[in-house]
Amino acid sequence: MKQIEVTIMGQSYLLGCPEGGEAALMKAVQEVDREMCAIRDAGKVKARERIAVLSALNLAYALAERPAATPAAHAPAGGADIDALVRRIDSVLGEDGRLL
Repeated sequence: MKQIEVTIMGQSYLLGCPEGGEAALMKAVQEVDREMCAIRDAGKVKARERIAVLSALNLAYALAERPAATPAAHAPAGGADIDALVRRIDSVLGEDGRLL
């Protein structure tokens, strides 16, 4: 697994990335950064952890609202998806704290 340094809301993170997944990871990073910066810039939330949780919820909601392509195109639904999302958020938060 390859390591890629990214910046989200002005903070650098070193993320693991499977070979060939760089473009998808960078797109995800851009979406998370955009969402987190929008929440921060709105001025109502200051704590990075709360900003991360709100942006994760916003992005998850947007993903859930997308029309389903085909069932085979999606990962298994349910708790496994949420657990994976929480683990990814935890890895990004790093020393800032754990989501759950």
